[in-house]
Amino acid sequence: MNKTEILEAVESKSLKEKVPHFEIGDVVDVHYRIKEGDKVRTQIFTGTVIARKGRGINESFTVRRIVNNEGVERIFPLHSPNVVDIRPIRSGKTRRAKLYFLRQRTGKAVKLTQRHSEHTVSN
Repeated sequence: MNKTEILEAVESKSLKEKVPHFEIGDVVDVHYRIKEGDKVRTQIFTGTVIARKGRGINESFTVRRIVNNEGVERIFPLHSPNVVDIRPIRSGKTRRAKLYFLRQRTGKAVKLTQRHSEHTVSN
């Protein structure tokens, strides 16, 4: 047994079994656990997925949203126990792997066109 096989065996125990399908450009609700003192609560961060990187236990994704005309980005580890749930809201049509160009856009230019797919939640 070589080093990578041992690492994969150890990491596989920490991986989440059910990871929802979402892609770059999708608008998602990320439910994550916050510990404040001795209290634990769940907060929801809604935004557009602009990047996904890493593999296995190291996989993470970046979510961007606009709050008070200020861009806020947050990087979440995909398999973190603090990330309780990831819910895709709507899918966006993209032609890039990383959507860093959205950082220069404001207002309606930030919105991506809707991609019709099976994992879009209809309201």
